[in-house]
Amino acid sequence: MASDKLIIYQLLPRLFGNTNTTNRVWGTLADNGSGTFADINDAALTGIKRLGTTHVWYTGVPEHATMTDYSAQGIRPDDPAVVKGRAGSPYAIKDYYDVVPDFARSVPDRMAEFEALVARTHAYGLKVIIDIVPNHVARQYGSDAKPANTQDLGEGDDRRQAFSTQNNFYYLPGTAFVAPFVPGSVDADPPLANSASPIYEAPAKVTGSGSINEAPHINDWYETIKLNYGYNVFDGSLHPFADDASATPHPDRPDTWYKLRDIMLFWAGKGVDGFRCDMAHLVPVAFWQWVTAQVRATYPAHIFIAEIYDPGLYRSFIFEGGFDYLYDKVGLYDSLRRLIEGHGSCYDLTRVWQQESGDFSEHMLRFLETHDEQRIASAFFAVDPKRALPAMVVAATMHTGPYLLYFGQEIGVKGEDAEGFSGYDGRTTIFDYWGLTDWQGYLNNHQYDGEALTDAQRELRSFYEKLGTFVAGAEAIREGAFYDLQWANQSTDGYNQHRVYAYLRYTQNQKLLIVCNFDQASSLSATLQFPEHAFSLLHVPFDAPLVLEDQLFTTDRLTGSGQSGLPLDLPPNSVRIFALNIL
Repeated sequence: MASDKLIIYQLLPRLFGNTNTTNRVWGTLADNGSGTFADINDAALTGIKRLGTTHVWYTGVPEHATMTDYSAQGIRPDDPAVVKGRAGSPYAIKDYYDVVPDFARSVPDRMAEFEALVARTHAYGLKVIIDIVPNHVARQYGSDAKPANTQDLGEGDDRRQAFSTQNNFYYLPGTAFVAPFVPGSVDADPPLANSASPIYEAPAKVTGSGSINEAPHINDWYETIKLNYGYNVFDGSLHPFADDASATPHPDRPDTWYKLRDIMLFWAGKGVDGFRCDMAHLVPVAFWQWVTAQVRATYPAHIFIAEIYDPGLYRSFIFEGGFDYLYDKVGLYDSLRRLIEGHGSCYDLTRVWQQESGDFSEHMLRFLETHDEQRIASAFFAVDPKRALPAMVVAATMHTGPYLLYFGQEIGVKGEDAEGFSGYDGRTTIFDYWGLTDWQGYLNNHQYDGEALTDAQRELRSFYEKLGTFVAGAEAIREGAFYDLQWANQSTDGYNQHRVYAYLRYTQNQKLLIVCNFDQASSLSATLQFPEHAFSLLHVPFDAPLVLEDQLFTTDRLTGSGQSGLPLDLPPNSVRIFALNIL
């Protein structure tokens, strides 16, 4: 699976299809509206496909806690004291067997509308990814849509025990939960209220972050409770697990394992092709080893992506845990961001390659934006989205592993609104009802034709389309080897090793040279040097006359040889992808 070159497009249905730009701060669903599953129509999927996309990550599909009152539709309301934002956090799931009612045009038909979206997506040759949030659930979790004879999370817990492998949650006996958030303290009109009874949680449960406190801080994950996979949060011990891979219940296998497995099988049965697993590193790798095998026993092509930030766990989560792909946040993302912002060094990219090469580079998921990260075009990051184009080429072409685009990145959405719970922080809110004003020019009343985009936005979108289409069709990018040219150009006149990055991607049939100039002010004017060793790997004579033609962005056609080098002139903040052929 990891040898496939995935291009993943992430979107939040609430924002993606929302044409309402009233944008009242702390606005309700009635004020500010919401996109729906049906808004992701044929035109939308056609546009997504043009980016070279192979998979669509529909973010926030399982039903999460919200301040919107759906009690008239038979959905239990949530106390606003344990909900972040009017819309609520997609990562505080309240019912793992249901979908967000906001995303349905007809609330009673919400699951059927999601199933129709899955079928529509598959019809365009695209696969579907949704979130699984294994570490925690909403504070008031309770499924009203679970299949018959399915026991709910926490339903069989012995709440007298702080920790038991047969409990799904952790408890603080003799205490009661104290909410840090008081809805009446927020200046919102109408007030943050619905028909829910005030939360009463006694004994208090351990918070999703692992906070062992009945009164979590306002900046904590207070709206969630942590799930128990056999790790004792009170003394740090890990319960010994059964070492067989069977599906048969075993007294040494925690009950939560079975319930999460059944949840995953439920969604796979809906046609979902993969899971992006939130904060996966907070769950024992032994669980992942077992559950990925369990799911693949029925759905062998299912993919698992881990949100993970500890490089020390990478190998165990891939080779033991069964994950196909891991977030490359603390490696490539952080290094590329520094370069985009004008500091850092291209030697950091070499370091990432050296650390990830060999056994797991193809398992790393590269990106420059997600819902968690600041928008490239925001004042908190690059301001000008074009500054990220060389970095995007590196993220997309450095290795055979997948890369991700977050919707709106391709036209430079800024994320500079203060929407309510989500303040002015350069991120697009996941908590509030909102309409993205700088997305509407592409959305164009659900025609998704970019009719009202500015020229600069059209040019940016064209770049992402060209890059995605090229990557999807380039054998050397999908399957080929990598060769870093930095060491061969340490003494090359005019080549700034801190701001220029050059490398080869190659197979027997295709040979590419990629050169990125991250310098925002200075052109590159140098004769690029090649080691003879590189050409022996390419199976090209070192002194053979070569022609190099740009594959994407210009009509540049250069000549040279490995022995003589390649004269290059690149403008500031630019990139070239050359096909290398013998004359």
